[in-house]
Amino acid sequence: MWLSLGVGRKIGGRVNLASCGYQVRAQATRASRIEWEHIVPAWVFGHQRQCWQNGGRANCVKNDPIFGKIEADLHNLAPSIGEVNGDRSNFSFGQLSSQAPYQYGQCRSRVDFASRTFEPRNEVKGQVARVYFYLHDRYNLSMSRQQQQLFMAWDKAYPPTPWERERDNRIANIVGHHNPFVTGQMKWQLGHKNSGAGLTATYRPTTDKIEMPKAPTVSQDEQIKGNLNSKIYHFSHCTGYRTMSDKNAVYFKTENEATKAGYRLANNCKAL
Repeated sequence: MWLSLGVGRKIGGRVNLASCGYQVRAQATRASRIEWEHIVPAWVFGHQRQCWQNGGRANCVKNDPIFGKIEADLHNLAPSIGEVNGDRSNFSFGQLSSQAPYQYGQCRSRVDFASRTFEPRNEVKGQVARVYFYLHDRYNLSMSRQQQQLFMAWDKAYPPTPWERERDNRIANIVGHHNPFVTGQMKWQLGHKNSGAGLTATYRPTTDKIEMPKAPTVSQDEQIKGNLNSKIYHFSHCTGYRTMSDKNAVYFKTENEATKAGYRLANNCKAL
């Protein structure tokens, strides 16, 4: 979990928060899932395009192919615990006071809602900086002097790790190009002149077959999960099955067994 932890395990499709010392701040349901987030928020790159001024994100998705390229750029996507992703929102990255609390237990990211500032854990500060440099250079985006100075400091203090380089190589194998701020081909300086390479370059996907992650295996005895409180049951392929707390769960082998016990099927869960 990128901004959140860097460790943590999934058991049966659920995030094991205890494995990495994560403490829920307020949103237990969202903390129980992994979300793919934009490191540079959609608002940051979106509001610099005319489509955003004329109708916000929905208009950009519908009418601006360049926005679609930026939004789907894999170099700018990373997994995060949902609660942290939600708290981060579109806040600016920054360095908070040493007195600012850590709200997520052993997860050393933190947020200041009053100033709308998010400070990521040290292990990814350099990566944050290099992704910001990459996206702004490739799509000719403007960045404030204050943000440039912050990210230049992070880039210097936290150079690319072996995993960041490996991640860059894997993404390059799919999209056809590296992040040059990771490989060392480019270095950001104040007054950097953007290349705008992504505004004209054609997307070049890999011809290699990409193996998609497989769904977690569910035993025959746990194909259906019922909620002890609501008396509603879910199939193993439904969202409610994965998000339901274990302490409220009861398992059934068949629908007939669940209905005989007084449970009904969730409205948003259909049999395959």
